[in-house]
Amino acid sequence: MSLRTRAFGTVLMALALFVIALSSSALFAQEQPTPKVDIFAGYSWYHPGLRVNGINLGDSDKGFGIAPTYNFNKNFGLTIDGAGHFGSDGQGQNQVGTIMVGPRFIWRQEHFNPFVHAMTGLHMMTVDEIGAYNDKGIGVKFGGGFDIPLSKRVSFRVLEADYVWAHHNFYPLTPNRNNNPSGVELRSGLVFNFGGAPPLPPMAMSCSAANPATMREDQLVPVSVSANVTNIPPKKTLTYDWKTTGGKITGNGPSVQVDTNGLAPGNYTVNATATDPKPRKDQGPLTCSASFTVTEKPKVPPTASCSANPTTVRAGDPSTISVTGNSPDNRPLTYNYTTSAGRVSGNGASATLDTAGANAGPITVSATVSDDRGLTANCNATVNVEVPPPPPQASNIGTCQFDKDKKRPWRVDNACKAVLDEVALRLQREADSKLVIVGHSDPATDKKNADKYAAQRAVNSKDYLSGGEAKQQIDPTRIEVRTGPPAGQTTDYWLVPAGATFNAADTQTVDENSVKAPAKKKAPAKKKPAA
Repeated sequence: MSLRTRAFGTVLMALALFVIALSSSALFAQEQPTPKVDIFAGYSWYHPGLRVNGINLGDSDKGFGIAPTYNFNKNFGLTIDGAGHFGSDGQGQNQVGTIMVGPRFIWRQEHFNPFVHAMTGLHMMTVDEIGAYNDKGIGVKFGGGFDIPLSKRVSFRVLEADYVWAHHNFYPLTPNRNNNPSGVELRSGLVFNFGGAPPLPPMAMSCSAANPATMREDQLVPVSVSANVTNIPPKKTLTYDWKTTGGKITGNGPSVQVDTNGLAPGNYTVNATATDPKPRKDQGPLTCSASFTVTEKPKVPPTASCSANPTTVRAGDPSTISVTGNSPDNRPLTYNYTTSAGRVSGNGASATLDTAGANAGPITVSATVSDDRGLTANCNATVNVEVPPPPPQASNIGTCQFDKDKKRPWRVDNACKAVLDEVALRLQREADSKLVIVGHSDPATDKKNADKYAAQRAVNSKDYLSGGEAKQQIDPTRIEVRTGPPAGQTTDYWLVPAGATFNAADTQTVDENSVKAPAKKKAPAKKKPAA
């Protein structure tokens, strides 16, 4: 296979690898640091370009190259290059080894790093065609190539192409004293990077407003706004664009002023955008914002005072809550009420507290006075609730037995009179109370006259109290007679205080017109004194 065919195939392979590496490097594209040392290691193909004794030495398709470079700065370094080539697929076989040193100049870009170098050093060559003769000579190499960064530590050397010349003397094995190979070396492999400063982190941007950031609507002044961008690479120039939600921007660059003349109270935002003409792939948009505030003139809140009338009520009784509200700024006022117990109604300067169902103790009514700007004042009024005593109840104050007189089991005897005298005394002491007399019967004893005897016992008791022997003279309108369920030959006397009701079950009112009271005996006439 000719040199031209082999070189053409190698170039095609290098171009394919270049496309693949370039696509991969786009994923890792970022500002690469300058390594202190980088080391190339990879495959090397060598065409010696030498004819010995009429035979063209073949190309070495088995080879390697190692080339560490010390970098003095971003672009300039010193390379020590070593290579070995073994075997041949041409007409003759050879082995070549080189150790050379020389400067390298590299242009470090974002996606690829082209370079050129020139080196000189030892060139060792063994030619089997003349008896495996080995000769050491001086060689030079110059050329270049380009690397594609894959990451911070690794790059892909897509192609390195060098012209290699060396001086050898195989005399007397050859008729000529100058057997100087003049050929081409192609390489591809990986470059490992060590040391060096880390890359600058992505740029960051922040904004701030000052002088001042807060002002009153009657004290407006211009606001200074600044944008601070960190980690700007050397020789980078950014352009700035400013926008504001209120006021007018004056100036450009990283610092501007906002004219606040005529702004109403509120919050305003100033937005900044910094543009990098050649942004990094890992660099997002540079934006930031700062705020300033225009406040209203001081507002004077309303005042309020509360009172209750009356301040002490019985449970269930109302109390009127009055609020005196005032706005120093002459704003309209609204009123709202809450209470710790009971219910309060009203939405003006006066409200009513309903204490129905409230427990005894103080109730606090709170009033909130608000103006149309949301400013408020609060006041409280206290109403003390007293629980009224329970309503008076009817009570049994005596019972008479009518079972001693078998012939007249309705007669008020002396024992019953004593009971009625005590009842009369209670009625006299409690002049606003009433008496309910309930007569009872014993069906076993009274038999068919049970209802009649029960009514007669009640009527006879009333008769004794209203005008009997004791002359109690109790107003008969204060006495009510009733009959009750069977309970023996008895009569109960119920005292009913003012405001109370008699509600004993199973009692009926007696028709006093159908029941006659006992006849009153006339008093005996006085005897005339003896003559």
